[in-house]
Amino acid sequence: MDRIEAYLALLERWNSRINLVGPGTPALWRTRHVQDSLQLAPLLPPGECADLGSGGGLPGLILAAARPDPMHLVEADQRKSAFLREAAREMGLAHVTVHATRIEAAHLPPLAAITARALAPLSLLLPWARQHLGEGGIAVFPKGRTADAELTEATPHWHMAVERFGSHTDAEATIFRIRDLRPA
Repeated sequence: MDRIEAYLALLERWNSRINLVGPGTPALWRTRHVQDSLQLAPLLPPGECADLGSGGGLPGLILAAARPDPMHLVEADQRKSAFLREAAREMGLAHVTVHATRIEAAHLPPLAAITARALAPLSLLLPWARQHLGEGGIAVFPKGRTADAELTEATPHWHMAVERFGSHTDAEATIFRIRDLRPA
């Protein structure tokens, strides 16, 4: 929890300058963002993980605070990447590596898991996941009200095993855990 408090304090200082998350207070962010991110931890297998489009570090930094496994944060925006580096340092997360590059250009090892929160529809996320997942790897994507439509749009183009989990923080949200991903 000390790591998460350090994160929230840093987020409060940086957010007004580079808009890492929407407006709010650390108390709101604790429930809106931190708890939302932490609920993904039990859905991830052990092993190296990446958070695509990390932005303000959600869920990547929060998951890294909760898990000892190596975490890669991929963020093309240089200002946000600077925040991610500073936050990982202040949180004492030596197992975090920040990649300041576009997702498709990132040089990552084969990964056990990939996450992305509020980044893109499944039709865009799935090719990126396929590019970076290792053998047997899984993708964990929290989705909002458009979850069903996104899955319907992506299904004709991909073979995959999809598990659905209800969100503990948003009754209208769904979390997809996707494995065995390959193009149709």
